[in-house]
Amino acid sequence: MERLTILGSTGSIGTQTLDIVRRNPERFHITSLVAHSRWQELAQQAREFEVESVVIGDKSHYRELQEALKDTRIEVMAGSEAIEEVARSYRSDTVVNALVGYAGLHPTYLAIESGKRIALANKETLVVGGDIIMGAAKRKGVEILPIDSEHSAIMQCLEGENRRSIRNLIITCSGGALRNISREELAGVTPEMALKHPQWSMGAKITIDSATLVNKGFEVIEARWLFDIEPERIKVVIHPQSIVHSMVEFTDGSVKAQLGNADMHTPISYALLYPERSKEAMESFSILDYPTLTFAEVDRVKYPALDIAYESLSRGGTAPCTMNGANEVAVAAFLNHKCSYLDIVGAIRYALDNASFEARPTLTTYDEANDEARELAERYLQRR
Repeated sequence: MERLTILGSTGSIGTQTLDIVRRNPERFHITSLVAHSRWQELAQQAREFEVESVVIGDKSHYRELQEALKDTRIEVMAGSEAIEEVARSYRSDTVVNALVGYAGLHPTYLAIESGKRIALANKETLVVGGDIIMGAAKRKGVEILPIDSEHSAIMQCLEGENRRSIRNLIITCSGGALRNISREELAGVTPEMALKHPQWSMGAKITIDSATLVNKGFEVIEARWLFDIEPERIKVVIHPQSIVHSMVEFTDGSVKAQLGNADMHTPISYALLYPERSKEAMESFSILDYPTLTFAEVDRVKYPALDIAYESLSRGGTAPCTMNGANEVAVAAFLNHKCSYLDIVGAIRYALDNASFEARPTLTTYDEANDEARELAERYLQRR
């Protein structure tokens, strides 16, 4: 039985991961659960799965969580240091990292150093520290299995293939909630508008990132590290139906695509059960329900964040970290109605143009770059 630690268990990916565990009780045992602030949900999950420990990231909820579980033998902890402790604990074999944002970097690194298999939904881990993370994984002989639907699709398309036969990776993109809004209308976009994704049900931050295409830019950076491929061979195309999750073009001109419902249960189960597959789908899929699948080029003027991501990847070093930190601050401000939609990319551009740069960063350097990016983004937004 495989022992799991789930970081971010009350979020969208975390709760769907628990669905997979419920369907495979003979395969998995959850030892630790981590949440940021939803202590009531965390307490319920801890009881249901009879875990050994829980961590609440927001220390202000520690007493409430402790009280809710006082009649159990479950160890209750709080704060970032406790998250890192369970990430590297001997109690688990696999760490599912579904944390949001920069907070996922250090736990991933510590889990790898402890020799654990990684099921990775926290894209910022590779966006910020891909070189260090993949280097550590190679050194420790650790598997990193992507939970992102796009990277899971690419991984499935590459099964049994010679990597030297790859011409291009083709990442598909729905266009997000704003794909039918003109460039001129973007200035008036509200958080409520940007959160109405036509296909996927996701957390608030990633839904906004999907609308700006920051998320797709981050996926390009992830793909570069996960599949060890040059950025110029990673393409992005708009695919409004969200049925083809990504494709691989080979040197002989053939293209393999992975198709399925817009349902994260599939890539989660593929990562957890790999190299096996789930014996049944959470929801059946019929290609006949989608007689028309369309693809289009990305409007690089409407979606400037995609080119900024390629630029950050080309610069390397701390540049992607700066992009990520500024984006986190700007998205939070937008969701709280404290800045405009267009200010998100504006804050990213300002941070990249004014941040210090380190070509060969360490984890400590990343922490410093992240802090600086956040300060620069806040400065930009305060001037708006």
